[in-house]
Amino acid sequence: MTAQFAELKAQPEYSVASQSALARKSQLFINGKWVDSTGGDTIDILDPSTARKIGEQVDATAEDIDRAVRAARIAFDDGRWTGLAPSMRERLLHRLADILERHADELGELESIDNGKPLMFAKSVDLPSGLAFLRQMAGWAPRLGGDCVDPSMHPSGAFHAYVRREPVGVVGQIVPWNFPLLMALMKIGPALAAGCTVVLKPAEQTPLTALRLADLVAESGIPDGVLNIVTGRGETAGDALVRHPLVDKIAFTGSTAVGKIINRAATDTLKRVTLELGGKSPVIIMPDVDIDSTAGSAARAIFFNSGQVCIAGSRVYAHRQVFDELLEGLATQAGEWKLGASLAEGTQMGPLVSAEQRARVGSYIEAGRKAGASVVAGGNVSGADSSYFVQPTVLANVTPDMSVVREEIFGPVVVAQRFDDLDEVVAAANDTELGLAASIWTKDLSAMHRLASRVKAGIVWGNCHALIDPALPFGGFKQSGLGREGGRSGIDAYTEEKTVIINLA
Repeated sequence: MTAQFAELKAQPEYSVASQSALARKSQLFINGKWVDSTGGDTIDILDPSTARKIGEQVDATAEDIDRAVRAARIAFDDGRWTGLAPSMRERLLHRLADILERHADELGELESIDNGKPLMFAKSVDLPSGLAFLRQMAGWAPRLGGDCVDPSMHPSGAFHAYVRREPVGVVGQIVPWNFPLLMALMKIGPALAAGCTVVLKPAEQTPLTALRLADLVAESGIPDGVLNIVTGRGETAGDALVRHPLVDKIAFTGSTAVGKIINRAATDTLKRVTLELGGKSPVIIMPDVDIDSTAGSAARAIFFNSGQVCIAGSRVYAHRQVFDELLEGLATQAGEWKLGASLAEGTQMGPLVSAEQRARVGSYIEAGRKAGASVVAGGNVSGADSSYFVQPTVLANVTPDMSVVREEIFGPVVVAQRFDDLDEVVAAANDTELGLAASIWTKDLSAMHRLASRVKAGIVWGNCHALIDPALPFGGFKQSGLGREGGRSGIDAYTEEKTVIINLA
C-alpha cells in the first residue's frame, strides 16, 4: 500500500441537513409536486469515499418520463412561463439563485458526499460558479431581442421585416456526474431565461443536489411544471427523454460516445441538440516559463476533481529545453497532493465517482505500462472495495499511438511529451478527434497568439487553465460537441429565429 493510500482519513459524519436529505422517500418532481414512480425500481446511491449505500433514487419508467414531459409541454403551451414578462422571469431566477446561496453549505456537502470531490472545492468552485451562471443567464431574459431588417430586393418602406427570437419549447437536459449541480444550473439558467420549460435528468451516480434543487425551485415561485426533475439510468430514462416526440431540444453533457448515441436518437424527430462532450486537452509549455509555478499549474490542470474534468490538461507538451525539469516538478506535485475522504479536512483529491470509473482509469494506466510508457509518479489504484481512489499519475516516454495519449481517460493521469518547435507542437496538439480546450504557457505573447490561432480547440487559455466564465461561450471543436454554453451563444441555443415580413402597401 502506498503512503498516499495509507494516510487516507475516514469520512466524517454527515450533517443533520445531509442526513435528512438522504432519508427522503425516493420520488420524482413533476408539475411542482413530489410523485411516486409508476414502477418500483430504484438505484442505490453510494458514497465514493466509503463505497457504502447511503440512499436510493427512483429508476424512472418511460411512463414517468412521459408524465414529466407532458407537464412541461402544458406549462410551455399555456403561457404560465412564456407569457410572463421577461423581467419577471429574470426576477424569479434571481430569487432561485438567492435561495440556493442561502443553502450553499448544505448543497456543497451533498455534492461532496455524492461525487467524492473535496468539500472545499464543492463550496469554493461548484456552488459559486453555478450561481454565477444562473444569475448571468437570468439577466438575458429581458434583453433577448430580434432585429429589424430592410428587405434587400424590395423598395425601402414597402415591407416591414423583423426577426424574433422565441423559446424553442420543451427541453430535455441530461447532466453529468462530475459537476452535478454546476452543470444543472448552467443548463437550467439559459433555458428558463429564454422562456423554455425543462425536464432535467441528473446522472444516476449523483442525483442528490438535483433532488434538493427541486425543493428550492418550488420555494422560489417558479410556476409548477416549468422545471421537472426525474432520476433514472441513462440507457432507459435518458433514452426515453431523448426520443420523446414532445421534447423540442436536448442538451447533454457527458462522454463523446454517449453524445453520438443521443445525437442519432434525436435525429428521428429533428430535435435541436447541444452537446458538450469529451476532451484531451493539450498543455503547451514554452522554454521561457518559470518551471516551479508552471509545474504546479499543470498539476492542478489535471489533478483537480480527480481528473474527472472534460477540460483537464491531460497532455503536457514541454519544450525540450525545460522538459526534464518540468517532468520532475510535475512528479513532485503528484506526490504531494493529499488524498482523502471528501468531507475530511485537508483533502485535496477525493476518490473517483464509482468502482466502474476506478477500474476504467486503472485499465488505462496498465495499458500505458504494457505499451512501454514510464510511470514517473503514482500509477496505483486502491484495491479495496471500501473506496475508489487512484493516485495522481504522471506517464512519460509515451508515443502518439498509445491509448493513454489518444483517448480521454477522465482520471488523474497526465502524459508528458517533448517538442522542439511550434509547428511540431501544433501538429501534436491537433492530432486528436477531440478539440475542447488547450492552454499555452509562455511570456512570448507573439508565440502565444500564433499558437492560439492554430490549435483546434473551442477554448484556448494563456498562462492559465480551466478558467470558465458565464459571460463567455464554452464548447468544443470536432468530436468535443455541438453548440455552446455560456455567453450570448448559450441562451441563443434555447431559441428559434422567426422571420416576419409584412406588406405595407
